[in-house]
Amino acid sequence: MGAFGGHDGRERRWTGLDRLESRNRPPRSLLVALALASITLITLDVSGEGASPLEPARRVVGEALGPAEAGVAAAVRPFTTVPAWFRSKGDLADQVRDLEASNAELRGQVELAGFDRNRLEQYDGLTTAAEDLGSALVPARVVALGSRQSQSFTVTIDAGSEAGIGPDMTVVNNDGLVGRVLRVTRSTATVLLVIDPDSTVGGRVGSSMEIGFVTGSGSLRQESGLDLRLVDDASVPSRDDTVVTWGSTTGPYAPGVPIGTITEVYSSLREASQRAVVKPFVDFSALDVVGVMVPSGMQSDRAVIEADGSLR
Repeated sequence: MGAFGGHDGRERRWTGLDRLESRNRPPRSLLVALALASITLITLDVSGEGASPLEPARRVVGEALGPAEAGVAAAVRPFTTVPAWFRSKGDLADQVRDLEASNAELRGQVELAGFDRNRLEQYDGLTTAAEDLGSALVPARVVALGSRQSQSFTVTIDAGSEAGIGPDMTVVNNDGLVGRVLRVTRSTATVLLVIDPDSTVGGRVGSSMEIGFVTGSGSLRQESGLDLRLVDDASVPSRDDTVVTWGSTTGPYAPGVPIGTITEVYSSLREASQRAVVKPFVDFSALDVVGVMVPSGMQSDRAVIEADGSLR
């Protein structure tokens, strides 16, 4: 048993493996020869003046292997370019999304260009109105119309007591008289329009300075007009004459605010009086930006247009 499976048997087995490995290992002299040959070729290639002595051999190898390299490159190119293709496709999709977003933004700007231009013109008009009226204005926007169930013509504006607005203040826009403030909250105010049937405004005819009372017609249409009755029944107003307010600085309507133009004059034999139809300057069906007349220097939570047109 010891002769076959003992320690001597294991030594013979490991000795056989060593012989097999040494048989597969190249001789050391061959490795030294290959290293010397490589060094010699490198030296010849570097030290050669002008063209390298190895250039003919390099050219032959290049001509022989070049077509094969080109074929292999063409064969594997579809596989090596797949990541770049996905990357470029993703970049293109991002660019398309960016362009679509830019186009949508530009479309919105174009669609709102007229709206923004009209609103800017109305704000500019308030500056002119403040100068013409000699009064400071708090700019505001119409945010709601009065309900039809109430049978009243009112609007709600987005400025209230914090903006320095109070009841019975005159409201105008860049065209003329809008109405007066009925009631206020901290951030809003309700305005009674001059077209309301319960609205009565003291008016003055520009050419004759005759005074009368302007009453609302109950219609948003400018063509429906306002009703003007002069105090002097014998006085006959003229067509195309301008009517302005003859109120006072302490009343609900400030003096000198344009109301409209006389379009028709009617005589009543029974009442022995003159009645005129006044077409308002303000288009009440398109109210947007308005200004509330306030004392100069009043504290406000927003910019105030002073009487000289400057902003405070």
